[in-house]
Amino acid sequence: MSANAFAPSVNHSKLSDYDFELPEALIAQHPAAERTASRLLLVNGNSFTDRLFTDLPSLLNPGDLLVMNDTRVLRARFFGQKDTGGQVEVLIERINGDGTGLGRVARAQIRASKSPKPRTRLRLADAFTVEVTGREGEFFLLALPADEPQDFWQLTEAHGLLPLPPYITHTPGSDDETRYQTVYAKNPGAVAAPTAGLHFDEKILAQLKANGIETATVTLHVGAGTFQPVRAENLDEHIMHHEWYHLPEATVKAIDACRVRGGKVVAVGTTSLRALESAARHQNIEPGGSLHADSRETDLFIRPGYQFKVVDRLITNFHLPKSTLLMLVSAFAGYDTMRAAYQHAINQQYRFFSYGDAMLLTRIEHAL
Repeated sequence: MSANAFAPSVNHSKLSDYDFELPEALIAQHPAAERTASRLLLVNGNSFTDRLFTDLPSLLNPGDLLVMNDTRVLRARFFGQKDTGGQVEVLIERINGDGTGLGRVARAQIRASKSPKPRTRLRLADAFTVEVTGREGEFFLLALPADEPQDFWQLTEAHGLLPLPPYITHTPGSDDETRYQTVYAKNPGAVAAPTAGLHFDEKILAQLKANGIETATVTLHVGAGTFQPVRAENLDEHIMHHEWYHLPEATVKAIDACRVRGGKVVAVGTTSLRALESAARHQNIEPGGSLHADSRETDLFIRPGYQFKVVDRLITNFHLPKSTLLMLVSAFAGYDTMRAAYQHAINQQYRFFSYGDAMLLTRIEHAL
């Protein structure tokens, strides 16, 4: 590991600015024994304090509002074969666009020796057949035959495998089935968990409530694009993936009430933050302004120079090198601060990525 976690350019606009060396042993392959049995790095400017996640209720203030992503991970991975006999691996990225409707159409990533052409039929999990109807960039469009009695929602639940991230190398087991979902997961549609939420259990939620800390939810269906590498060295050339979010009226009212009482809006995870900030961007809200209920696609790319409109604090895990999520937290807490925080975490043997430890960050103004 080099002395600096990242090697910066002047304005942090290069992909290489967000690269760092991570010992493979620090990539968490399994969840902690209990959801809350993780560590929490408290980041306050350039001050870093090693805490436990169970300390969170004492690190927030009465009147604060936690905003959580209540998406539920689909059992979206399938193995199967083409009608010609070739083997395929399919990861369904989205069913019917926004998680509503009859669920007869889906888009997916497909791994095969040769990309399937339109009208190719795929037999998945030796249980049902789909037809490739077209392609949108890296995604293939799939449709169920008219005589298939079940829809994609039912078929994924019955026959799919949990889509663990590519850096988790074991086959999903019964522990993953439980622990790769948040305890408040409600709305199916994600192909990756909102991992900052994995640290919460019912006990800590009750402690937060007893301490006068409110909670509210948004839905952002985390897409397969979250694992796609950024390929453009010049970040101005990066094309951000799309994800669908829903901001309910109850959460809008909760945020307004939080502002009135002087509390802080605390996003649980980058996905919750992205939903809130996407709504603010679409609605052209000034910092601290009132949002409106909203549902739409977002391709918001947050990196240093972005001015945050809604979120004051952020609970988040440690992210992959060269990822848009690392760029997001660098925008939120400051590039140099994040560089030093990641170096501290590596030195102190924190666990990284989806099953790893967490950070509590405070927004700095106009982080550059």
